[in-house]
Amino acid sequence: MIDLRGRRAYGDRAFGSATAAAAAMVLLILGLIALTMTRRSIPVLQHMGLGFLTGSRWSPADDAFGALAFIFGTAFTALIAVVIAVPISLGVALFMTQVAPPRLGRPLVYLMDLLAGVPSVVFGLWGVLVLSQHFGLGRSFFTAGLILAIMIIPIVTSLSREVMDTTPVGDKEGALAMGTTRWEMIRATVLPHSASGLVGAVMLGLGRAMGETIAAALVIGSALGQITLDPFAPGNSMPAVIANEWGEAQELHKSSLIALAVTLFAITIIVNLIATGIVERTLKQGRGT
Repeated sequence: MIDLRGRRAYGDRAFGSATAAAAAMVLLILGLIALTMTRRSIPVLQHMGLGFLTGSRWSPADDAFGALAFIFGTAFTALIAVVIAVPISLGVALFMTQVAPPRLGRPLVYLMDLLAGVPSVVFGLWGVLVLSQHFGLGRSFFTAGLILAIMIIPIVTSLSREVMDTTPVGDKEGALAMGTTRWEMIRATVLPHSASGLVGAVMLGLGRAMGETIAAALVIGSALGQITLDPFAPGNSMPAVIANEWGEAQELHKSSLIALAVTLFAITIIVNLIATGIVERTLKQGRGT
């Protein structure tokens, strides 16, 4: 009789080494990207100091590079997108998983997957041709946020639906058997069970909204140095200004655009860390610890 224990142990070690190497490769690539981008951004940071993050004047002709207005624009449009997209996404996900019959739920799943695959430039052009011209919204923070919301709805919806589908059927049936309404059952079983996953879905949508380039560049208005809470005013964002100005940028100007990318990279990492902390706290609360 052939002893397979040695082969299994060897296979387990080989599989563990392969997965560890893949994880290390991801970290290595991420580190190289961060190192390369940071080194290329040093000239403008030496030139501007903290003024790069605290200043709002952006004038390449005068070697003045203040990123505060672009940081604000990125956060403002992403916030608008999340405020619009999250209620719609959660509502659609609840409808597909808890209300709609299978013959209607499956086509909706396919439609959401199809919507997620539409190129961002299509959404941007639609925003320019329809929202800006026919609906009179103009190129503004709100128009950019609305386009970003449409873009992240399929992502948040799909992830939320997958999480909600993991709710044990016994828990839902038990709640209904106790005489609760469908909404009471959802509040008592589906939402608590899915809370951590829903937070992750929202944060992933937020990250997508913050990093979107082409669609935002087409509809945000490209106003330099604009910091205002008026959602219908034109503005700019970090990805948009990078896309618009990279082709004509000189050395210090390129360094400033790279520094914008590094800033966006750092903000994204901070958002992910916050999301991880919220998910872990939600899981602990769900376990009653």
